[in-house]
Amino acid sequence: MHGNLVVISGPSGVGKGTICRALMEKYNDLALSVSATTRKARAGETDGKEYFFYSLEQFEELIKQEAFLEWAKVFDNYYGTSRAYVKKVLAEGKDCILEIDVQGAMQVKKKCPEAIFIFLVPPSKEELARRITGRGTENEAEIQKRLKMAAQEMTYLKDYQYVVVNDQVEAATEKVRAIILAERCKLSRWLNCHGEDLF
Repeated sequence: MHGNLVVISGPSGVGKGTICRALMEKYNDLALSVSATTRKARAGETDGKEYFFYSLEQFEELIKQEAFLEWAKVFDNYYGTSRAYVKKVLAEGKDCILEIDVQGAMQVKKKCPEAIFIFLVPPSKEELARRITGRGTENEAEIQKRLKMAAQEMTYLKDYQYVVVNDQVEAATEKVRAIILAERCKLSRWLNCHGEDLF
């Protein structure tokens, strides 16, 4: 059976990484997509595990070849999702999860409209501010910048099929899992895999 492509987005600080890690730990029929990047590998990072590491020239050549489902330049480095990697995971029968921002998700939607699009939201604006502040990694100006960006990202909500409020990690993780399972049972997906001749 062919796997499904699952796109998970949401504002910075909403807990996308936490939910995705929880899904990976609990379920072996899912795979988290490994992004490609031109940034240098950090200590302990392995090519093909944390990221696929490319030179600037290699990455730009892959862009020309349309090898990415989505890509973006963030500051001085490129980041992208390998089309071939996702195809391989789906062919193995696993659902492939892309944890990406809204701009990347919209690129994927144009190329793979059949994908499952899930948007994570915080319980409130105040809770999101508390989570971002609680990380202790940003100063006040950066926190305000992130909150402003979160408000902009929330305007993309209408482009997603599902919304999950991340109030408690375990409950939100199970809601995402339930969406994935329900999508596997959709008649259109079933017929796509099995054809009209069911018996």
